[in-house]
Amino acid sequence: MNYDLCNEKVIDSILRKHGFSFSKALGQNFICNPEVCPRMAEELDADENTGVIEIGPGIGVLTKELCAVAGKVVAIELDTRLIPVLSQTLEDYSNVEVINADVMKLDLRGLIEEKFSELKSVKVCANLPYYITSPIIMMLLESELPIDEIEVMVQKEAAQRLCAEIGSRDSGAVTIAVGYRAQAQMLFEVLRDCFVPSPNVDSAVMKLKIRKQKAIEVSNEKQFFSVIKAAFSQRRKTAVNSISNSLGINKQELNGIFERNGINTNARAETLSLANFKNITEEIYGKEQK
Repeated sequence: MNYDLCNEKVIDSILRKHGFSFSKALGQNFICNPEVCPRMAEELDADENTGVIEIGPGIGVLTKELCAVAGKVVAIELDTRLIPVLSQTLEDYSNVEVINADVMKLDLRGLIEEKFSELKSVKVCANLPYYITSPIIMMLLESELPIDEIEVMVQKEAAQRLCAEIGSRDSGAVTIAVGYRAQAQMLFEVLRDCFVPSPNVDSAVMKLKIRKQKAIEVSNEKQFFSVIKAAFSQRRKTAVNSISNSLGINKQELNGIFERNGINTNARAETLSLANFKNITEEIYGKEQK
């Protein structure tokens, strides 16, 4: 049966049948607007040679659309209570597999090798709970998985920060972490009344195209990002003060590093470029350190 999962009465009927109630702790908000998920599937540029990992399928609204455009979909759902719901709503789709697991604890590399070995590309698509947006995105990027694209729906403010231009007022440490590994693009906004229950904020869909090469070559990523994190730790202070306070480095020494690299000593972290952070890191730690 092809269920209309954007009809609130249908949603309510299915959830009541399975004794399901929404969990605030899991940040559960299901899409009920019929235009959102088809557009997400279309933006994914998937075909029969594409495998898609969906994180948090909920009742399967987006899953159905992904099944229509991709060769295979593996949906990872944390909430055990939704597994029988998905068995019902996805019963007509032969190219989907639902896994009851925590994506943060799952061996995604092994999953990709097992489930998508015959497909040409693998993408990730998700309507992420707001509370775990950044941890999931950074886990996907830092794991350097064999995926070429991540498309996610997140809180609008988070999307704006993640897609901000590095060196702009809206950028932050996470902007740089994402931009270092991927090209971020805001696709479209999704208003709060497109969900059941309705959240208190609007959302946005964004796409991350994984870079084949990092945006800049650094000798030690751990040191590089420790400096970035330190610089953004006190946004109202200058980058020199923030780095000095966080890493315990002499302020006069830092001023000298900034001056030698043509960086204003009163600059705030959000105005610095990737090259600026690379040069600062190499002077602090030394180029030879790995």
